[in-house]
Amino acid sequence: MPFGQVVIGPPGSGKTTYCNGVQQFLNAMGRKTVIVNLDPANENTPYESSVNIEDLITLGDAMDAYQLGPNGGMVYCIEYLEKNVEWLDAQLKPYAKDECYFIFDCPGQVELYTHNQSIKRIVRHLEAQDYRLACLQLVDASYCTEAAKFISVLLLSLTTMTMLELPHINVLSKIDLLESFGELDFNLEYYTSVMDLSYLLFHLNERETSKRFGELNKAICELIEDFNLVGFNTLSIQDKRSVASLLKEVDKANGYIFGALTEGNENILMAADATDLLVEAREAQVRYSALVSGGNSGNSGNSGNSGNSGGSGGSGGGPAASSKLGSMIEGLSIVEHHDQ
Repeated sequence: MPFGQVVIGPPGSGKTTYCNGVQQFLNAMGRKTVIVNLDPANENTPYESSVNIEDLITLGDAMDAYQLGPNGGMVYCIEYLEKNVEWLDAQLKPYAKDECYFIFDCPGQVELYTHNQSIKRIVRHLEAQDYRLACLQLVDASYCTEAAKFISVLLLSLTTMTMLELPHINVLSKIDLLESFGELDFNLEYYTSVMDLSYLLFHLNERETSKRFGELNKAICELIEDFNLVGFNTLSIQDKRSVASLLKEVDKANGYIFGALTEGNENILMAADATDLLVEAREAQVRYSALVSGGNSGNSGNSGNSGNSGGSGGSGGGPAASSKLGSMIEGLSIVEHHDQ
């Protein structure tokens, strides 16, 4: 029963950097991890992909053969992969037999997850082969600094969640750079928990370019709140504890923690060790100096119970397990990928 995660997100959200860092992290923790590159435009990757779509078809070949642009060529490549999914099965089979953990690095074109059905059908095919997958969607944390951009991100995340129908985790990536992006209108926990959007709607309608669409903006916010599905974890790929916290959530989502206690499993994720996302957001805001308008980076008014972490009451192996995990994480190092 192979386990894995499908990594998606808009271009520039940090997917390749994430895949590279997480592979290093999991291999160091004793979990055999392989990366499957499904992005035909993903050249000069910092990691060594065990399975690469470019061995089947390249973006350049598709564009040249059918006179397509980059987006059209990308869609063609993914549809071609769907038609030849047996090739993917054959490539994955040896690693599945070796009980490897899979990271699928997917293209950044959002239309593949909002309109086109090929990725969804490929995922369904893998699930039929008994793969246990969760979807991880990365979004640049800089979008939190503008109401219009954050509403767009919420709508994209909601559309993707309902389209792919996988256990889904949304992530604000590059959270360590949030201070350099500008001030936030609210505390970070407001954005991670997607609290009352009427407050964000007020800031959205203050803009000259968007206030004339006030009724449309209100309808979009109400739609997102009616579904009540979207929330965010945070990630700094250079922060080992941030990576460990996110991986714990991923392994809950795809069921890895409920499987046999393999070496990598028992080292990282004592199953019921819950994470309080509000506490995580508050700690991330302090750790990375995320500023709120007016220079206040403190907690919001409803944070009086911030000292009570959600993980403190879990059955996550107790202090000894937490100490063991902490010492292992501190001994790891992640080499971050930087584009040339």
